[in-house]
Amino acid sequence: MDYIVLDMEWNQPWPGSPSARKVLPVQIRGEIIQIGAVRVTEDQTVADEFQVMVRPKYYRTLNRRVSKLTGIKESRLKAEGIPFPEALEAFHRWCGEDIVFLTWGFDDITMLRENMQLHGMDTVWVDRWYNAQMMFNAQTDGSTSQKALKTAMEMFGIEPSRPAHDALGDAYHTALICARLDLKKGMEEYEQALRSHDNGFHGAELPGCICRKVFYDFADKRAALTAMSGAENVCPVCARQMLSSRWFAQPGHRYMDLATCPEHGKFLIRIRMSEQPDGLVRVSRLTYEATSEAAEAYRNRVEKAEPERRSPHRRRRRRKTASAIENGEQE
Repeated sequence: MDYIVLDMEWNQPWPGSPSARKVLPVQIRGEIIQIGAVRVTEDQTVADEFQVMVRPKYYRTLNRRVSKLTGIKESRLKAEGIPFPEALEAFHRWCGEDIVFLTWGFDDITMLRENMQLHGMDTVWVDRWYNAQMMFNAQTDGSTSQKALKTAMEMFGIEPSRPAHDALGDAYHTALICARLDLKKGMEEYEQALRSHDNGFHGAELPGCICRKVFYDFADKRAALTAMSGAENVCPVCARQMLSSRWFAQPGHRYMDLATCPEHGKFLIRIRMSEQPDGLVRVSRLTYEATSEAAEAYRNRVEKAEPERRSPHRRRRRRKTASAIENGEQE
């Protein structure tokens, strides 16, 4: 068995652009433009490498922020990039069959699956994967927060020798870290490490948090939001079901809502959704006091939304957008 350390770069349409308004067969958060991978053998030796540039099919105009971060230009994608199905076929051949994927974070495999589904490709062969961040935390300082790759390298005394925000460069540096971990032990203890991470809520808590809980195994985002507004929306004081107000989407698969208990008043609810290894949805839920800093952020968001509601020219569009958010149909 080999470990395949994977990293990717992807393009995202500029908000409000024609590309952003495209209706695709499968909803994706970005279109992959670069795949980098490094093989780590079973005896944890860093071995051969793979890299391919991918020519985007749907989001063809390169987001200038993506270009600035990665250094990738549209001219390079046109000159070196190949269609995604060809890139994945070549990648699969290079990987082989008896493999386990390791990534630095939760996003890469999810992004890979979305792009594969967009092109009608079977995703079964990428189902076996682990977030190396969780193994690193469990075998170093035991923290529950996500560490930047640069921070982990510094902790292990690894000097950077490849460019950052380059798929192969980041995969290579991640492979150097993985080679110093006990990967077999990490896989055996992964579920516990993952639960510890979930219970820590990625270090994202704000002052005023009074309750935290993790929920598992929702079929999709819609089912998760329905549960968070219904049966799981209980008062942290009396455990009675609360009345949901309005979900507002935030970056990073996060949503917030102001819920009301008939007896104990209002509480701010913040949730973060993430995909489980089996493809189901996990929800990290935080409950805050109504006077907290987090609740103030909700009130500010409501105030921004009110002018849009009052505008007769945007009323129809606003109604559609709000409905989409409440139904969990957009990030």
